[in-house]
Amino acid sequence: MEKLQQLYEGKAKKVYATEDPGLLIVSYKDDATAFNGVKRGTISGKGVINNRMSNRLMAKLEKAGIPTHFVRELSDRDTLVKKVEIVPLEVIVRNLSAGSFSKRYGVEEGICFEEPTVEFSYKNDDLGDPLINTDSALALGLATRKELAVIRAYALAVNLELSAFWEKCGVTLVDFKLEFGRLPDGTVILADEISPDTCRLWDTETGKKLDKDRFRRDLGGVEDAYQEVMQRLEAHDEA
Repeated sequence: MEKLQQLYEGKAKKVYATEDPGLLIVSYKDDATAFNGVKRGTISGKGVINNRMSNRLMAKLEKAGIPTHFVRELSDRDTLVKKVEIVPLEVIVRNLSAGSFSKRYGVEEGICFEEPTVEFSYKNDDLGDPLINTDSALALGLATRKELAVIRAYALAVNLELSAFWEKCGVTLVDFKLEFGRLPDGTVILADEISPDTCRLWDTETGKKLDKDRFRRDLGGVEDAYQEVMQRLEAHDEA
């Protein structure tokens, strides 16, 4: 499968058409952004790690009965995926307080919730991806009530699978962002990526951050953290 014309370039990926109208090639970049693109930089090797990690985790989720856009890995940076219409919602699942949740509600980071929380934000860079509730999402026509229920159920199922896996790796899945898309027949499936760019991953024993917060907060050791979390995944991946 070969790349044809470039269809899209985002903050972390490029998307290309293929000879099959139902399939696309996603190419991962080393570019890094934070705070809605205000902070920019490069994390060497990030594209390779995010591509490989996302593919392995998507394959795990497929085996667990959660449909995804993943088809097959083509190279270190390129992956073949199903073409979907992205639902303009970011779905954030939180197991512990951190990041914007802590800032928004004035609580310290690291508080473990009795149950995971699910938040929706309107996927719109110009508006800063504001939080949105289901009624507003319905009013704006972003998704149907049935789709929102399916998305929420899948998000919680993803959390169960990934939390259990990362626990085996000595990593706590603090929170993460998901995106979903519609196939031509309207079926909702998981899309985008699952990586240290989209997940908060803390060492279970030390609390060391192994994700993009090291870039956001100028903590240093960004490349080392990405490599470490990938090595842990590979050491425990039975897929």
